[in-house]
Amino acid sequence: MAEPVRPLPGPGAPDDPAAGTAPAPERDEASGPEPQGVAAPAASAPHHGGSSRAACGPVDTLRRLVAQVLGLAADAVGSGQGFTELGGDSIQAIQVVSRARAAGLLLTTRDVLRSDSLAALATTARSADGPGAGEGPAEPPRRTGPVAATPIMAWLGELDGPVDTYHQSLVVRTPAAFRAEHAVRVVQSLLDTHDMLRLTVPGGAGAAAAECFVPPPGGIDAHTLVEHVHAPDATDTELPALTAGRIAAARHSLSPADGVMVRAVLVDRGPLRQGRLALVVHHLVVDGVSWRILQDDLRTCWERLAAGQDPVLEPAPTPFAHWADLIAADATSGRRMAETTRWADTLRPAPEPLGGICPLDRLDPESADRRLTLTLPPEVAEPLLTAVPGIVNGTVNDVLLTGLALAVLAWRHPVTGPADGGTVLVDVEGHGRQDIAGAPDLSRTVGWFTTVHPVRFDLGRPDLDDVRTDGPAAGAVLRMVKETLRAVPDHGIGHGLLRHGNSRTRPALAALGVPEIGFNYLGRFPMGDSADWAAAPGHDVALDESDDGLAMAHAVEVNAAAHDGPGGTALSATWTWAGNACPDERAHALAHEWFAVLRALVAYAELPGAVGLTPSDVSLPGLGQADLDAFEAQFGELL
Repeated sequence: MAEPVRPLPGPGAPDDPAAGTAPAPERDEASGPEPQGVAAPAASAPHHGGSSRAACGPVDTLRRLVAQVLGLAADAVGSGQGFTELGGDSIQAIQVVSRARAAGLLLTTRDVLRSDSLAALATTARSADGPGAGEGPAEPPRRTGPVAATPIMAWLGELDGPVDTYHQSLVVRTPAAFRAEHAVRVVQSLLDTHDMLRLTVPGGAGAAAAECFVPPPGGIDAHTLVEHVHAPDATDTELPALTAGRIAAARHSLSPADGVMVRAVLVDRGPLRQGRLALVVHHLVVDGVSWRILQDDLRTCWERLAAGQDPVLEPAPTPFAHWADLIAADATSGRRMAETTRWADTLRPAPEPLGGICPLDRLDPESADRRLTLTLPPEVAEPLLTAVPGIVNGTVNDVLLTGLALAVLAWRHPVTGPADGGTVLVDVEGHGRQDIAGAPDLSRTVGWFTTVHPVRFDLGRPDLDDVRTDGPAAGAVLRMVKETLRAVPDHGIGHGLLRHGNSRTRPALAALGVPEIGFNYLGRFPMGDSADWAAAPGHDVALDESDDGLAMAHAVEVNAAAHDGPGGTALSATWTWAGNACPDERAHALAHEWFAVLRALVAYAELPGAVGLTPSDVSLPGLGQADLDAFEAQFGELL
């Protein structure tokens, strides 16, 4: 049983007497070797100190960092392999950029994703101490003061229902030597380093588009934000429920109007066993990439505390407030406004289910009774995330959205029949940290960057039976979906800018409505690691949580994530749906149909000749898919 929550002592107060001298600590039941006292993090943890710089050449440094980010053994990453070939995605590329900066190398996410090999990537890297590395704007970018509302912040204000507790959370394993006073110092460092964690929204979270600002660091005392739960007898089995209960209580203490965007809960099992640290953060100031930054920072803070140093963190090169100013200006640029017609055409109506705009003015709230999570095992998920994108020089999103579009067609075919026009309209979420607006470095910026944009897949009438039996129809649709996504300018950031950030285009785009289905691939997360600061078992990572009563934004939504564990990489998908828009049995049928199609894509990719170029792969203008298909049919064996 956990003892009652105890308030933490204020600054200068004596340490908790329960945290005194104790025998050497032990790990969780399945954890492995026990730590020795207040030891620094394990060697596998990312190191952010300057001492690692120049310890090895740039190629070896990149091999080590990529292995860390992808959860691979160091000897499994060769200099001749590319990042995407190894299974990396755009979100993980941001992590590589961030860790490379800490190791003394300057890269861009575009460099990481486009380099054919790590050896080639090393040639694009610049030394953080080299010529021009310290050059920046004449005036430092603005970190505090008013923050221009980004499109996703404005989107939140349009949701129907309570949003002051709309949050995400992360639960990590803490070292056995990690005490309450350490938790306070770590949270204080996060608050003082990452500006958006101090965001204040006077009118509440739903009014962020009207006014919000970031005060200077030092004004928020972390002692008031950290709860200490003393639970010396809690078992590993009991920890998830205990921690989840404290998270549920902590979220109700979030108060954007008062600048309380963060709460932390330390579940302390004494000096012998790992504990848990839960960070509960309002979604206005955090996203999936931000959690990776914060998790790395937790490790770094502990490393420095263990060495007797202050847990000082490197500030983000580009503050969120500066980025918000840049994209606010971009929203009214001629280049961006030229996209308006394109987005209006994307949102034109279609009569088929999940083919067009949601017809309801208000959808039911999300409910645990209308939620389904399915998981693809590693033997399917691993080739799905690596081999299948590779056959078309594509991305994981290309593959998952191909499967979703085909699943929707198959799911509704018994109703629509041969009259089905083959259109599927999807709202696609992205991480939003695009190389635009001067390509600022966002690899260490914490905030909510998410973009949401509609994508219209006009698939025609593919042979669904052929798709189900691993036939070439699957490859044709995969190439079509890839090209559709490549044609979206700047990964869709313009839609949100024009829909929310431009007074001239906002009314017309708002009147067009939103697609019925929303899709989000959160990327890959390491799971099952028993090391200190690893994600703790029994908790979702980076999934949104809100109070009852908040209406769903789409009739059907799917959030997918890859989890890298000891047994391999699995793909989990959580489906939610509005009861007044989609019957339960139909939602379940669609979820299972999607996984059936994804399995078929894996089987197709294993066939000889299941590879093909698309027009975006070549630089010859006017060359279409039919031309490339004919070329490959004639000369495929020579390619």
